[in-house]
Amino acid sequence: MTNMMVVKPMRILHTEWSDGFGGQEKRVLAEAYALMQRGHYVCIVCREHARLKTEALKKGVTVYTMPLKSSYDLTSIWQLVKYLRQHRFDVVNTHSGKDSWIGGLAARIAKTPVLVRTRHLNIKLKRNVINFIHYLPDAYITCGQNMRDTLVQECGFPQDKVVSIPTGVAKEFFDTRRDLHAKSKYGLDAGSVVIANVGILRTVKGQEITLQAFKKVLTELPHAKCLLVGDGPGRNRLLNVAKTLGISDNVIFTGYVDNVPDIYSFTDVSVLSSLSEGVPQSVLQAMAAGVPVVATRVGGVPEIVDHGGTGLLVDSGDHEALAAEILRLVKNPALAAELTKNAKTYALENHSLEAMVDKIERLYITLVQEKV
Repeated sequence: MTNMMVVKPMRILHTEWSDGFGGQEKRVLAEAYALMQRGHYVCIVCREHARLKTEALKKGVTVYTMPLKSSYDLTSIWQLVKYLRQHRFDVVNTHSGKDSWIGGLAARIAKTPVLVRTRHLNIKLKRNVINFIHYLPDAYITCGQNMRDTLVQECGFPQDKVVSIPTGVAKEFFDTRRDLHAKSKYGLDAGSVVIANVGILRTVKGQEITLQAFKKVLTELPHAKCLLVGDGPGRNRLLNVAKTLGISDNVIFTGYVDNVPDIYSFTDVSVLSSLSEGVPQSVLQAMAAGVPVVATRVGGVPEIVDHGGTGLLVDSGDHEALAAEILRLVKNPALAAELTKNAKTYALENHSLEAMVDKIERLYITLVQEKV
């Protein structure tokens, strides 16, 4: 730590509109919990029925709920203004679209010193009079360099206000050890080949592409199993896709899994078939856990997956190429071992949770000190 880090604890408030608990929400909680452990006071504002509320309370993170109904939810804006004034926060960090309007307006009305917005998606933002909210933050955090480039080069955001801070991977993933006996928890044979896709079940994650690819994998590996790890609004649709493809007996929908390293302890290939991404946590976690990765060449994925170096890449939507690369890894253990070794080293050196939190903490401190 530098001398700059020796300062009084900050009071930090995160806002998150989403009710789900995918990579974005997990990062919000990871940041909040890690900063709380470092002695800062941290609160998460979310909706009453959000999964984030449940998971945050388990970790002892303070949660404050409000409706967050829409971008111009005046009740929530005023409620948050009063809460910010009452508790005298130093930093407000918003995350999703609706809460960024509510949190941004409330922070400025309440005169909270620092306003930060984190962008988790590689989608363009229009910075104009109508979308004036994009002028309010003191800084933008993106989860990867590709996302930063989009905001700066294509959307006109000032480069000195946008910083790339990649998502960090928790220590338990780096500590994952191979454990074939863990397969029994999911009714799997010890010798079965396991293909896993970890992520919230929604259209943008493209899990139907994984299922289409897996059908082709089954023609050569008839006893293989595919695990769709996670839950979400696309569950019923994907159940129907598996049924239509005639592969339901070989596909397991695990639902939400708290102990993802346990899944990676017996996974042979980790698959990401997303149509759009920032820098996906599931890929970094698989790399840290020593599981070979096949992922789609979208968003920030090529920043972390070097084709033939730390994993394999395919074009989005190409289920035949995805199937071919899965089979390539299963049939070539030497290649899989080389990729996983390289990937684990890369993840450890560039994407540890500690490194992520260091960068966020330094950013907050710098911005707060500028306002003193």
